[in-house]
Parts: sequence; structure tokens; C-alpha cells
Amino acid sequence: MMPDSASLPPAVLLMGPTASGKTACALALARHLPVEIVSVDSALVYRDMDIGTAKPDAAERAACPHHLIDLISPEEAYSAARFCEDARRLMAEISARGRLPLLVGGTMLYYKALRDGLSELPEADPELRRAIEDTAARDGWPVLHAELARLDPDAAARLAPHDAQRIQRALEIVRLTGAPLAEAYARRAAAVATHRFIPVALTPSDRSVLHARIAQRFDAMLAAGFVEEVETLRRRYVLTPEMPSMRCVGYRQALEYLEGRVDHATFRDKGIFATRQLAKRQITWQRNFRDTWGNLAELDSLAADLPERLHRHVARSLDAR
Repeated sequence: MMPDSASLPPAVLLMGPTASGKTACALALARHLPVEIVSVDSALVYRDMDIGTAKPDAAERAACPHHLIDLISPEEAYSAARFCEDARRLMAEISARGRLPLLVGGTMLYYKALRDGLSELPEADPELRRAIEDTAARDGWPVLHAELARLDPDAAARLAPHDAQRIQRALEIVRLTGAPLAEAYARRAAAVATHRFIPVALTPSDRSVLHARIAQRFDAMLAAGFVEEVETLRRRYVLTPEMPSMRCVGYRQALEYLEGRVDHATFRDKGIFATRQLAKRQITWQRNFRDTWGNLAELDSLAADLPERLHRHVARSLDAR
């Protein structure tokens, strides 16, 4: 990637684990600066998935322009490549209006793709994908996982035998390229620098407090009608657990409950545990960004004056150009 230049328009990247307070911080910043929010969240792109994704409500969206929310049906898929295309277009439009792009969310792969570029992977091959799905329907995903283990042991070791989506894509790439995934991902197209990024990571100083917040928020979602939301989705769309939308935290667990495979208490426990695991992965991503990006600012997400700290940091960074 080309180094960021002081002559480029600024854009703030506000990342953090789930339940770290990103939305509240973004809206607080909007009271001081002329920002427009660009969602960096692979779940918020889905229409009718509101409660389980903690989607900003009507009042929050009215307080500040929001983008990349409610783009597609839960039956469709969204990608990092499409995010980069959409985000760059929106950033250019926002900057042209004399406003500040504020990218907010916890899908860390999207941040990395935007800043560092995307791997040059082959396009999906419908015929090959259909053949893989037919084999899975006949023999089961563990059989295809075993095939991947023969072709690419390192990739297979990182995937569970029933991780249908990732096994399918890994096999597709290996069969199309004849090379291991690590080699395919290493062929990376450089990102073109269009903005001067001001990256900020909200990181909890006490993981147990974050865990408590996660549990409280999941219970609040249940009280707000999360299960009923998933019931409505099942009536409105043709959904399976393997779809990207249903892989969002909480939704797969809700499907299990509605299909009678677990009781309500187990559903709740599994939903909270999956959310905690997501937060753990997000924090690991942020640690890697800190080590490789150089200019990442970390703020304690539990600080009482967090919005003020964020505003001061962003204001200083804008003045430093």
C-alpha cells in the first residue's frame, strides 16, 4: 500500500469488539464534527435483521447520515471486495461534500481489506461450487474436509469438519489454483490510497466487564423480540444455517432453538458464548493492527470520558495534517 499522504482527505476508522460502545461514541463525535457514518459491519447490510445485529434505530440514524445498512436480503451474500468498492465510493462522496467519513464497526476483515488491499483470489465457479455442494449433500461435509486435508493440510487444520461455507470456498480455491490457500492469499493487490486514515480501536481494560455487557445486551435483545424476529425471517425468506446471514452471531443459535434442537436456556448460553468468542477474535485483530499499522490509537472502551477522549484524539489528528 502507498503511504498515507497529508494531502489526502481524512477518514476516521472507529473499530472495537462487540458491545464496546462504538455506536454511542460515533454519535457523540457527530455532535462535534460534520461526520457521515459508513458501517463496517457484515451483519448490518441485511434487511429485516435489526434486533440481533444491534442495528442503529431510527432516532440514531436520523441524528447523523448512515451508509451501508439494509443493502441486501438475508438470502444474499456480501463480500469484503464489495465493501471496499462501496466504502471507497461513499468516502469520496462524503469528502466531496466537505464532510468527514467515519467508518464504524467490528468486521475487522473489512478494515484490513480497505487499508491493506485484497488477495487476488479466483472468482467463484458456479459449476465447481455446484459439484462440491452435490458431494456434500451425498457424503457430508466431513468427507470434503478430509479431501481438503489431503490437498491443503494447513487450511484444513484451521477449519471444523462441518464448517460448510469455509470448506467450500477453500476447496474451490485450491482446485482452481492448484495451490494452498496461504499461497493464494499471499498474492495481494495493493490498495490505492485515497484517504488519510485515522484509525482508533476501542479496547476494554477489563475483559470481564465486556463479558457482562455482552450478556446484558443479549438479554436485552431477547426482551426486545429477537426470537420473534428470527421467526419472521424464516417465514419471509428461505434460510439455512450455512447462509452468511445466518452465520451472524445469535442467528444460528436462534435457528437451533426454533427448530427444537436446544432449549431456551441453552440457546441463551450458546448465544452469549458465541458473542464472547466474536469479541475475542475482534480484539486479536486489533492487536495485530496495532503491531502492523503503526498509527493505530487505542482507547479504553470502559473509560467514563471515552467520547471526550475520542473527540480530542480525532481533533488533534485532523489538525496535524
